[in-house]
Amino acid sequence: MSKRSTKRARGFSLLEMVVATAIGTVVVGAAAQLYVQGVGATWTVSQRAEMQQDFRAASNMLTKDLSLAGAGLPQGVPVQLPTSSTIPVYGCDQSGTCYINGGSVKYPQQSSTPFLYGLLPGYNLGPTISGQNTDIVTVAYTDPSFYLDCYNATVASATTVTFALPSTTSTNCTANGATIQNINDSAVGLTPGDLVLFTFPGPTYAVAEVYGATPTLTTVTFNSGDPLKMNQGSGVSQSLASEYVASPPATSLTTGYAVRLEVITYYLDNTVTPPRLMRQISGHSPVPVAESTVYMKFTYDLFNSTTNTIATQCQNPGASGDVCYSGSSSGLLPNQITKINIANMAMDSSVKSGLYGLSKGDQSIDLQTSVSARNLTYVNNY
Repeated sequence: MSKRSTKRARGFSLLEMVVATAIGTVVVGAAAQLYVQGVGATWTVSQRAEMQQDFRAASNMLTKDLSLAGAGLPQGVPVQLPTSSTIPVYGCDQSGTCYINGGSVKYPQQSSTPFLYGLLPGYNLGPTISGQNTDIVTVAYTDPSFYLDCYNATVASATTVTFALPSTTSTNCTANGATIQNINDSAVGLTPGDLVLFTFPGPTYAVAEVYGATPTLTTVTFNSGDPLKMNQGSGVSQSLASEYVASPPATSLTTGYAVRLEVITYYLDNTVTPPRLMRQISGHSPVPVAESTVYMKFTYDLFNSTTNTIATQCQNPGASGDVCYSGSSSGLLPNQITKINIANMAMDSSVKSGLYGLSKGDQSIDLQTSVSARNLTYVNNY
């Protein structure tokens, strides 16, 4: 028969429990602190990587467009736009909303005549952000992927143009054996908001905005009242309507060829927080390129073919009193720009900057580089 122990089982004393709890709290607190620091470091690194990826994509797109400035435009001459008291503008879409600092921007004028250049500087035309003025920049080049130039373009009325493929390939056609797309092709065809550059015998040029009815297989409308104010009346010189000969139409309709014109504007949108870099093509709605873009400034190098001198890093090219690093740009025109200097394009991320109370997340990155406007440079020098 076993003998039961008469000893009482002893537990932890109150002092031992307090000490154990204190030690456990310290260990758990230290582990939690290490975890929080690890999460904060991971967030900082991942946020930095994401910013760099966004910034790289935005800068690649911007520099590519800048390098194409003037491609496909008439060599050595700016394109004269409809000349009247109503000046054509850019920065608006088909809804009539204008986006450049809450409005539109008029094309530059010489002696009251507006012109389209391959590159349009926009000194201080962007919004003021954190007390700093920002710039915009606009480039124009023709769309090389849509073979609109293979069609004969006939001005059928003051507001319509008919397109027809000739029986033999036109000398203007750039398809080079590739399939020529339909005018209303669902992927690359003309849509309302597109700008079209027409070349007629002479040569004479006219820029018009697709506006009104959706293009059909053969007919495109260019009604008046378009947001970019390109489609002006027959009495306005350089308008598409002025190329229409009403009587007798059967033998005197004006025929030429056309290309789609890409007028692309980069600007900062501060109607959202944080601000973002936007890209707008012709009369279409703008799309965001990069978030948290808070600053953008440009300078320009120009070549004076008359004096054979250069002006470098000019802030407001052509304006009297323009500030340049060297030389003077006063009186020069946008088509005399040879290089675009991105003086500063900055991104600043403050999203979740107070993550876990660590004040992590405030990071910035900026870009300074130069892009050769090779199409403009070629015209200037050769």
